[in-house]
Amino acid sequence: MALWGGRFSKSTAELLSEFSQSISFDQRLYAHDIRGSIAHVKMLAATRIIPEGDAEAIIGELQCIEEDITSGRFEFKTELEDIHMNIEKALIDRLGEAGARVHSARSRNDQVATDIRLYLRDEIDTISTMIRRLMRTLVDLAGRNDSAILPGFTHLQHAQPVLFAHHLLAYVEMFARDVERLRDCRKRMNLCPLGSGALAGTTLPIDREQVARNLQFDGVARNSMDAVADRDFIIEILAALSIFMMHMSRLSEDIILWMSQEFHFVVLDDRYCTGSSLMPQKKNPDISELTRGKTGRVYGDLIALLTVMKGLPLTYNRDLQEDKEPLFDAVDTVKMVLAVYDPMLQSMQTNADAMATASADSMLMATDLAEWLVSVGVPFRTAHEKVGRLVAFCQSRTGDLRDLSLADIQDVIPEATAECLGLFTAEHSVGIRNSLGGTSPSQVASQLRHWKCELDVDE
Repeated sequence: MALWGGRFSKSTAELLSEFSQSISFDQRLYAHDIRGSIAHVKMLAATRIIPEGDAEAIIGELQCIEEDITSGRFEFKTELEDIHMNIEKALIDRLGEAGARVHSARSRNDQVATDIRLYLRDEIDTISTMIRRLMRTLVDLAGRNDSAILPGFTHLQHAQPVLFAHHLLAYVEMFARDVERLRDCRKRMNLCPLGSGALAGTTLPIDREQVARNLQFDGVARNSMDAVADRDFIIEILAALSIFMMHMSRLSEDIILWMSQEFHFVVLDDRYCTGSSLMPQKKNPDISELTRGKTGRVYGDLIALLTVMKGLPLTYNRDLQEDKEPLFDAVDTVKMVLAVYDPMLQSMQTNADAMATASADSMLMATDLAEWLVSVGVPFRTAHEKVGRLVAFCQSRTGDLRDLSLADIQDVIPEATAECLGLFTAEHSVGIRNSLGGTSPSQVASQLRHWKCELDVDE
């Protein structure tokens, strides 16, 4: 009979046990469940709800159970439904009446809400550390290629030359925001639900603040109903992980393009690519492609939980059991992507010559000519129209602005001087884009210094 089966005259149907169990996936919460139980029992003893001797025995046996689970000696039972009941039943089997006191003044509702918060605090710290490691790799890669120039794109069309390092540091900015979001989520969820009971609190004289301090929460959840019914913190984490994966997918798309024969800007190490079962010559960027694909999977985890939550009345409903598999899946997916992506990037080599060839197209410097005209007093719209006509004239001939003589340019743009003839190189173009945050070498060097300091990257 289940630990909650006192009012039932029949055992649970086997199919229902299988249908309703969560131990197959929530067993990963065992260390957090035990940690929460130990804090709870210490409080029960301090408030004299249970005898001190029983509390000491419970704590000692919980530690033994944790060792058994860690070592693989513990047998999880489906009929006990979840991690909470599996541990509590083992405790009662080993300690008898003393073990039966552990669940005083709590419900599985506030227990699981506490366990997931403890679990997520650890996972947020781990994922944040992994993202920062990826940021360091990008900063290092940018620093080692700080003079390489490639075409920047808008609408997937060549737009203006930019430093390769500038492009990489754009992703560092994105990932920094991802870490901030995760830390913000961590701060907001760091309130202790334990002591809320099933939904209404308890009649027993508990000390929730003691439990919160013991578990390193910043405080207690103020409303017992919200405490057991809230899954906003999981949704926030899934949203933050979805945004992170969107950033990873965009980086992946860039790498996939850069590695193609049409671009040939980068070369990935053979260890991080796969081949074709049919075409012997193929070398495929599968890590980037799989990351791009797994982004949709993490989005699905977010949508799944939003859908579960949207129709639930207060307070706890069994539907909430469906919060864990999407959460665990998203966490595992993100950690796997980070684990494999970082060494791939560390091994990536750049082809500066191919980048230089692609960015040498003089048409990429048309805006430089328009802005030069602005600098000598021509209104921007007028300058834009004149340079547009010059581009059309040039394309009717060689297509290269460098082939035009000063007289050719002055036929369309009378304001032009000999200075304009030196505008049409990628090196000059990036060199003069010295506005704050721009792609000039000095601006990118400033960005690199900032991130090396922020991320403790060795020079």
